Amino acid sequence: MTGSYDDGLVVLDAQAITLRRYHFPSGTAKVIPLSAVVGYRAEPLGVVHRFRIWGSSDLRRWLPLDIGRPMRSTLVTLDLAGSPWPQPAFTPAEPEKFCELLDELLAGRV
Repeated sequence: MTGSYDDGLVVLDAQAITLRRYHFPSGTAKVIPLSAVVGYRAEPLGVVHRFRIWGSSDLRRWLPLDIGRPMRSTLVTLDLAGSPWPQPAFTPAEPEKFCELLDELLAGRV
């Protein structure tokens, strides 16, 4: 499975992960080079983050604007080189597809 993932808010390709509507209050995107991704965690979306439409609920993660988040199931948190704070976190519409492609792309790095 090679290719890309795009659900309108999260884009993943061989070069980068783009989180649309990331920055507050401008709503501009954050582009994270795939080379900066050390790893990630995918976990069930709990109550703390489910109703956080934009920003941070726990001061460890920053979530981009996503009005559909209450209907999502999985929270993905990125571990980036240099451990920036807060860590980018998001709720892809198709988490299994996103994680499968991300695993493939991270494994294919040299």
